[in-house]
Amino acid sequence: MRKVKEIIVVEGKNDTLAVKRAVEADTIETRGSAIPSYVLDELRRAQAVRGLIVFTDPDYAGERIRRIISQEIPEVKHAFIEKELAYDRQKIGVEHANPSDIVKALENVRTLEEEIPSWLSWKEYLVIGLAGHPHSKQLREKLAKELSIGYANAKQFFVRLQTLRISREECERALLNIRGDRL
Repeated sequence: MRKVKEIIVVEGKNDTLAVKRAVEADTIETRGSAIPSYVLDELRRAQAVRGLIVFTDPDYAGERIRRIISQEIPEVKHAFIEKELAYDRQKIGVEHANPSDIVKALENVRTLEEEIPSWLSWKEYLVIGLAGHPHSKQLREKLAKELSIGYANAKQFFVRLQTLRISREECERALLNIRGDRL
């Protein structure tokens, strides 16, 4: 079983159990999207000592938790799991994912950056077809899966591509795999 040195931030105890079935790791549970200040203090200490990987559910609450933690502790790492891999009988959550999918998500950890790469403008984003086209949502879903960065709506996905510093080359390779063409 793979050992993860960083502490993994999850939403609740069932997520902790799912992570521990997949990897050897310590977790901190936020216990919901209204993260108390004492939990944020615990996360700051953990980041300073071992580092953190935020691994929240692919839903609104999970994204809210991810944003709050990123604002408070910008240097944290992020792992994303696709909705269809974390879905069970109308419920979405890390707790429903298979161990192999959790391992894959943790192998594709990314760090958010404040600097925005200059290659991607909103105009180019529209030209690529990631917004403003009938099939933009499906393209974003496929690109999110290919890049292992989690799905988001058009504006959030634009920001995510920038903050995760997805390079032109990486985006081109992913689009080539998806639809067979380059930017």
